[in-house]
Amino acid sequence: MIMMEKRWLGAFPKIGIRPTIDGRRKGVRESLEEQTMNMAKAVAQLFEENLRYPNGEPVQCVIADTTIGGVAEAAACADKFAREQVGVSLTVTPCWCYGTETMDMDPSIPKAVWGFNGTERPGAVYLAAVLSGYAQKGLPAFGIYGEDVQDAGDTSIPDDVRGKLLGFAKAGLAVALMKGKSYLAMGSVSMGIAGSIVDDRFFQEYLGMRNEYVDMSEFVRRMEEGIYDDAEFVKALSWVKENCKEGPDNNPAQLQTSRDKKDKDWETVVKMTLITRDLMVGNPRLAELGFAEEAQGHNAIVSGFQGQRQWTDHFPNGDFLEAMLNSSFDWNGIRAPYLVATENDSLNGAAMLFGYLLTNTAQIFADVRTYWSAASVERVTGHKLDGHAADGILHLINSGSATLDGTGRQEIDGRPAMKPFWDITKEEAAKCLEATSWRPASTEYFRGGGFSSDFLTRGGMPMTMSRLNLVKGLGPVLQIAEGYSVDLPEHVHNALDKRTDPTWPTTWFAPVITGKGAFSSVYSVMDNWGANHGSISYGHIGADLITLASMLRIPVHMHNVAEERIFRPRAWGLFGTDNPEGADYRACQTFGPLYK
Repeated sequence: MIMMEKRWLGAFPKIGIRPTIDGRRKGVRESLEEQTMNMAKAVAQLFEENLRYPNGEPVQCVIADTTIGGVAEAAACADKFAREQVGVSLTVTPCWCYGTETMDMDPSIPKAVWGFNGTERPGAVYLAAVLSGYAQKGLPAFGIYGEDVQDAGDTSIPDDVRGKLLGFAKAGLAVALMKGKSYLAMGSVSMGIAGSIVDDRFFQEYLGMRNEYVDMSEFVRRMEEGIYDDAEFVKALSWVKENCKEGPDNNPAQLQTSRDKKDKDWETVVKMTLITRDLMVGNPRLAELGFAEEAQGHNAIVSGFQGQRQWTDHFPNGDFLEAMLNSSFDWNGIRAPYLVATENDSLNGAAMLFGYLLTNTAQIFADVRTYWSAASVERVTGHKLDGHAADGILHLINSGSATLDGTGRQEIDGRPAMKPFWDITKEEAAKCLEATSWRPASTEYFRGGGFSSDFLTRGGMPMTMSRLNLVKGLGPVLQIAEGYSVDLPEHVHNALDKRTDPTWPTTWFAPVITGKGAFSSVYSVMDNWGANHGSISYGHIGADLITLASMLRIPVHMHNVAEERIFRPRAWGLFGTDNPEGADYRACQTFGPLYK
């Protein structure tokens, strides 16, 4: 449909593959040409078969026209990569090459080198030499070297090498996909939440993004002047009435709104959803209606809606627009999610963006609301927590902005999951909607009314919670907690849920405890969490987040990822190997933000 055609401006970045070779002619180079180029082709096939862009299409790779034996061929490759819009660079070789003559010198493109582990030619020697050159020049690069020796004619990619290649490529593509896009702030600071103080230096220097701003009065203007597709509004409202079931009103009788007011609120929140999407990515239909400027949008890959309180004290809240846009389906069918941060928390929006670009799945936005110890649960309910929840749980709950994918009604191999939109069936989307009720907003919080989604996330999903924080004098830092969603007996969930606002969506989350540092207990995870919000991704993606953070020069101050899964540029080891967390801080400070 037309909206998908407008969704992503320009071409997606490609992965460039640089086959480097020993430049000595009259025997040496000639004997290596086929093997070297075959390495490049094998990696291109690996990437194209396993990685996809956010629209579902396979990732595209570009291979240098020739193997690269010296500076002239390196320059020709760089010229081709620039023409082809390459955003990620991988060098492969089975042999010794001339390091500074063949290396990729582009400072803003993530880069890695795979040195073939074979005894016939010294690929590992080149790998070590060129990585030292990258460190010396301040261009951090990832080193990939297989654990087991391969025969010269072996064209397979070992599992350990494969894992590092894919991890590097996923993170590198995330870096490239963010570059040049926008964070759109709709409104300003919500209720004094520091995360909604949008820091343009962070977005510009660390993510390569620009910042766009609109006042929330723009929503009033567009609604009053009809700057939206009225035909789509009619279609959307009809779909909402059929698919979005309204739940009971929990407000005291004297604060409940009339049926007429609720019906008008539904019309308003649907219009707000259309307007938010159009503000983010534009809508060609608006140009046909005479609004050419508004049709352009802000090229926003992520946005934030302030809402509270200036908007929500008078107008319906933003829970519906946030929840529906953050989901992988609406009245136009199954599609990629739009990322919208509640309360314009741009830092949690950035964490949502990281998780989305690494997984192509929708993200749960939630308050990190309450730590429930096993003893507290047993005292209140008589139930003894077990399984993943045995050490206690975190109550993740926000006012209805979380993606409906977070219900866990999609499945992989019969288990609850959250999937890329191209793998979601119509039946699964319907189940997510069926598992959600739309509760009239708590008018003590939202005087202007509206509706909040209410659902319970199914247990058993591997999940990763992350959050970006800014520290004066230090800059951005990232925290990561891998864990699982958990099921509680119905009476236990009800007893705990009703102690807060039961009209909001709940995820019971049990982080994996390592017995060390911030992960010595579930309580310490809560006690060390850096802000009131977190972004929750499907899957254990902590290692990919760490790789991505190192590319952006953002240190990770808290994580429970096993050391053997962590993959950072080789230069990080030069800052110390005994304390990787401290080395991460020193490396990020030394190299500085990627786009500074």
